[in-house]
Amino acid sequence: MDRRSFFKWAGLIGSLPLVGRMAGAAPPRVKMEDIKKETPIAVVYHCDFPQEARFKAMLGNIRNHLSVYDNDPLRIKIVVVAHGPGVKFFMKDLTGSPWESEPIDVKGIYQQEKDLTAYGVEYYICNITLTRLRLDANKLHEFCKIVPSGVGAIGDLQAKGYAYIKVQ
Repeated sequence: MDRRSFFKWAGLIGSLPLVGRMAGAAPPRVKMEDIKKETPIAVVYHCDFPQEARFKAMLGNIRNHLSVYDNDPLRIKIVVVAHGPGVKFFMKDLTGSPWESEPIDVKGIYQQEKDLTAYGVEYYICNITLTRLRLDANKLHEFCKIVPSGVGAIGDLQAKGYAYIKVQ
């Protein structure tokens, strides 16, 4: 089995309810000191914007970025850090959130995000945003991880050698 197939299978197995995070359980919390740069190329994509088209463009950029490295998660690591209105793109359900009445393609976005996890893409969600907006962490997608601060995580990742990208 080649590396690409291995990571696809690992992503699929990790998403199964009995193996991955149980449905309804809050995502794991990640400490800054636990985040490492383990690939030659590492990039953090910054998501703090509310526009769905811009978010989908960012996902397209990530797919293109991965393709340059043959979608090989041993050659490139991509992390998306979301805070503020960017968090809405990682929620299963927007009820009770400031974006409750917005028509967002939640299912379509979810599938695109999930597909990228097969190539090692990780999604870090800001705990400060969750707390200040009183968002239910259990409504985050199963592949998300919570960091203490979104902007703190971005700075930390950059200090560890991650390049910074923000889609305009």
